[in-house]
Amino acid sequence: MTKQVRAAMTAMLVLCTVSMQAQTSTTQPKKATHKRVAKKKAESATEREIRELREQMQSQQSQIDSLKQQNADKDAKLATASQDAQAANTAAAQAQSQAAGVSSSVQTNTDAVTTLNQTVNDLKAKNAELAQTVIDTKKNLTKQIDEPLKLHYKGITITPVAFFAAESVYRQRSLNSDINTPFNATPYPGAAQAHTSEFNFSGRQSRLGGLFEGNTGPFKLAGYFEADFLSAGVTSNDNQSNSYTLRQRQIWAQAAMKSGFTITGGQMWSLVTETKKGTNNLTENLPMTIDAQYHVGFSWERQPGVRIQQKLGMATVAVSLENAQNLFSATNANSNFFFGNAGTGGGLYNPTANYSNNVAPDVIVKAAFDPKIGHYEIGGLARFFRDRYYPGVITVPTTGATGAANDTKIGGGFFANARVPVTKFADVGVHVLVGTGVGRYGTSTLPDTTVHPDGTLATIKADQGLFSLELHPNKKLDLFGYAGGEYAQRTAFLNLTGPNAGKLTGYAPITANNSGCGKELPPTGATGYNPASPANCTGATRAVIEGTAGFTYRFYSSPKYGKLQYAMEYSYLTRNAWAGVGGAPKGTNNMVFTSMRYYIP
Repeated sequence: MTKQVRAAMTAMLVLCTVSMQAQTSTTQPKKATHKRVAKKKAESATEREIRELREQMQSQQSQIDSLKQQNADKDAKLATASQDAQAANTAAAQAQSQAAGVSSSVQTNTDAVTTLNQTVNDLKAKNAELAQTVIDTKKNLTKQIDEPLKLHYKGITITPVAFFAAESVYRQRSLNSDINTPFNATPYPGAAQAHTSEFNFSGRQSRLGGLFEGNTGPFKLAGYFEADFLSAGVTSNDNQSNSYTLRQRQIWAQAAMKSGFTITGGQMWSLVTETKKGTNNLTENLPMTIDAQYHVGFSWERQPGVRIQQKLGMATVAVSLENAQNLFSATNANSNFFFGNAGTGGGLYNPTANYSNNVAPDVIVKAAFDPKIGHYEIGGLARFFRDRYYPGVITVPTTGATGAANDTKIGGGFFANARVPVTKFADVGVHVLVGTGVGRYGTSTLPDTTVHPDGTLATIKADQGLFSLELHPNKKLDLFGYAGGEYAQRTAFLNLTGPNAGKLTGYAPITANNSGCGKELPPTGATGYNPASPANCTGATRAVIEGTAGFTYRFYSSPKYGKLQYAMEYSYLTRNAWAGVGGAPKGTNNMVFTSMRYYIP
């Protein structure tokens, strides 16, 4: 309660007291006059006081009314303030709710902004990476345009193949041969050339070729050719121009499916030849020799044929049909058979070479395995030899072709190859081929067949084996060593009738005359080109054995500019004959080869 209210209440109490006293005074009898004056004065004073009190009360009442009004105004303002406060609370609650929503929205926006910033940063990084990729791609495209790994013609890619060689060969015993060695012609001591050496330079192993590829999607087409100059035409010589002819090594076409099925046709390495991967063309695992005839014990051919192969996981199986040829040798043979003839000029065969009349192609099957370590192969081959024989000619030559007939013999064999990396720097390889009528598939080209006295053919058992050790101390240097041998079994039959009755007929009969194999004779002419061959020297080869050691050093190797390398090898060769009358002759040779080659990239 305020001070004004307390003052107003006090004034009212005083007024009530005065009023009661006035009423009491009016009921009493009037006193004396002197008292009247005093009374009047008292009344005047009282009235004045009352009047003053009334005035005060009126003033206080005015103040009270003013206070009431102010209080009412305050109550109204308070009510209004309360309503405003409530409205403010409601607004505050709404504002708080809105603030919470805004806060959530702000958080969401913050998260969105953060994500957006991260996305922008990722895009910037990707854009930078893309920009770098574009730069690198542009550089690569520019490099491919300026320095293409392959040439492009329409939808075909062309990969050139070439190396250029400057090579030499020294042989202790002359063979009158270029960089390739005819191993089975190594002279016995009675040959005049066994006492002279030879040293020849050669660039004829230089090679040209190309791989042509077209990818159609469902299958891939390819064609390959490869040629060198290790052949001689009728005008070829070493006198002045050294004009030797271009030689076909390989030329084939291929279709390969995505399923792993591949068919190849043309002249190629035989399926007998060891490969590095599956049975794939262009992965042949050849000895690292400079000698273009490779190494004794290495089984191979390059000949026309058709090959079909299928990849099955880590294995590949293949079958091929390949051109046949019969290598023949016989002593004391009767003239009652034939199986071929010299080439006919109009038929585009060499008229100075013999060709067999083949009844069927050679059939070869092989399975190759490529596990995590090494490469392994097993296979077999079947061969068919046919001749026409005349049994009546032996006893009654004038009967002509009476009883003439064709006779077919089947030969074949089994082969296996294994190549294992024993360390990171060394590879060991083993090759074996055994069978009958398979001499042609060996490097020494020992005979496939001989003949019975009645004129029918007989196959000769043959074995071939090669051990290889190849070391790679570093990227520039390769060291290699090989040891190989080839064997042809004695195959002879007793002739009971005819001019050769009582003699042994066939390959390396024990009655063969070897008595002159160690006796040198004088030249047979005065031209300077007629060294004598030993007389009375059948000398049928029993085994040819060779050991080789060498190295290849790459002075420079670049995917852009190519490769320059130097190689050298030493080989020791022995040719052992079957024993006959006069013993078993033996020929040996020491050979050194060198090679400088530049390979295009």
